[in-house]
Amino acid sequence: MQWEVVIGLEIHVQLSTKSKIFSGASTAYGAEPNTQACTVDLGLPGVLPVFNAEALKKSVLFGLAIGAKINERSVFDRKNYFYPDSPKAYQISQLYYPIVGEGDIDIDMEDGTLKRIGITRAHMEEDAGKSLHENFHGQTGIDLNRAGTPLLEIVSEPDMCTAKEAVAYMRKIHSIVRYLGVSDGNMQEGSFRCDANVSLRPKGQEEFGTRAELKNINSFRFVEKAINVEIERQMDILESGGTVMQETRLYDSEKNETRSMRSKEEANDYRYFPDPDLLPIVISAEEIEEILATLPELPDDKYARYMEQLGLSEKDAKALTIDLDMAEYFEAVQQAVGDPKMAANWILGDVAALNNKNAVEFKICPVNAQQLSRLLERIKDNTISGKIAKEVFEAMYYHEGEGEGDADSIIEEKGLKQISDSGAIEVIIDEIIANNPGQVAEFQSGKDKLIGFFVGQVMKASKGKANPAQVNQLLQQKLKP
Repeated sequence: MQWEVVIGLEIHVQLSTKSKIFSGASTAYGAEPNTQACTVDLGLPGVLPVFNAEALKKSVLFGLAIGAKINERSVFDRKNYFYPDSPKAYQISQLYYPIVGEGDIDIDMEDGTLKRIGITRAHMEEDAGKSLHENFHGQTGIDLNRAGTPLLEIVSEPDMCTAKEAVAYMRKIHSIVRYLGVSDGNMQEGSFRCDANVSLRPKGQEEFGTRAELKNINSFRFVEKAINVEIERQMDILESGGTVMQETRLYDSEKNETRSMRSKEEANDYRYFPDPDLLPIVISAEEIEEILATLPELPDDKYARYMEQLGLSEKDAKALTIDLDMAEYFEAVQQAVGDPKMAANWILGDVAALNNKNAVEFKICPVNAQQLSRLLERIKDNTISGKIAKEVFEAMYYHEGEGEGDADSIIEEKGLKQISDSGAIEVIIDEIIANNPGQVAEFQSGKDKLIGFFVGQVMKASKGKANPAQVNQLLQQKLKP
């Protein structure tokens, strides 16, 4: 039977506020366990939550960025459940009246077309603590530092049909929240993670199949692998005559499999009701307009500008704008050098290659934008050739000590300055011509492509230092019959 896959994502974005959503406790990452959880986060008797207005602004900003309806009245609800990392025995969330209503974003398909993915809603809620299983020998440790951390949960429509589409959607949301500055999007620290709802149905059937929810996946690679594994699991069950159970499952990246956690609950299992300690949030149209005025240039806008104003290709513009850090790096280099295409070629080529090889992000690239700009200026002023620049760049990237990170000092120390003295180049050319009479005769008889041979010989003899343009010009003059 032909199966159709249906995927929806629930993305949890940690909002980049300094304090928690209902208390003044710090949200800074990396503190000792249980040192950033105050009486409000612990739900001790007699304490009352106070809403963090900054979380509201960041949530509204995201909603405006995706063209969503902003609900001027939203309400916090209690989602009741017992779990060791939730000391209150409930989570404050928004079920019935979320802050952000329906919106959508476009993702790039593999065939170059765009696909619109609907966003059902985005609501604010607090995070739970964290259960620690390592180093406890049969016990579980509880770290409540995350308890009360502000989250924006972004719920998509079930509009995705493949794992690759789900990853493209997740990357686009990640890019948007980073551009907006509403979250640092750090997946290793848990600031950006998702639950994936996956189901199968016979091709052509309108009714959805039974879905399984894959919980807390925190990397793009694992999202794709987890969804594909789950698709295979459900297909095997259905094709052998079985029934898929509605449940919550965990993805085990080491075994590359999903395993059951618990049967999937419905909303009524959590006994949602409006939180009696928190008033409804009311935001005026004027306040929404004020937030709208702070909306920065978003990835799609930047992508269009790079093509229209900077003359970049669609492929390069798209690649440069996905990641905010790369876009900011590119902007700094191209402004300093005044050559967008040259900056794009280097950043998407040599810089990205070494960053990928060393698993380094652009924001911590060993060669910063200013250093790369100085290197590219040395190509433009003919101090070094493009080929030598690659050698200099690698030395800059892996530099040790004081001087090695600077292009000028490396060029000086290694004696890499380009030879632009026509007299010195002529001496080398004359020797090459004298040593290769056969090739000279062939060139002069009409084999023009042999010019490449002579250029190569001169560059080899000069150890790559001869100015290629001058070499070509002088060779053409001297080889004329």
